[in-house]
Amino acid sequence: MDKGSLIRTVVLIVALINQFLVVFGKSPLPVENELIEQLISAGFTFVASIVAWFRNNYVTTKGDLQKKVLQSQGLLK
Repeated sequence: MDKGSLIRTVVLIVALINQFLVVFGKSPLPVENELIEQLISAGFTFVASIVAWFRNNYVTTKGDLQKKVLQSQGLLK
């Protein structure tokens, strides 16, 4: 696993743990207002999920070309 993938995976895991803590009423962030805390947590999880999905999938034209090259070299199924 390359450095970028590792960082994205760790950030996503932290975001999901944070989200679960908020759901169960634990306060991982020092915010007084519960609604603000939930919005921050949900936003963090959303951004981390989108970045991890986008970077690990072939969703752009460049990514599609990369996938074709990898397949032609037998490096991808």
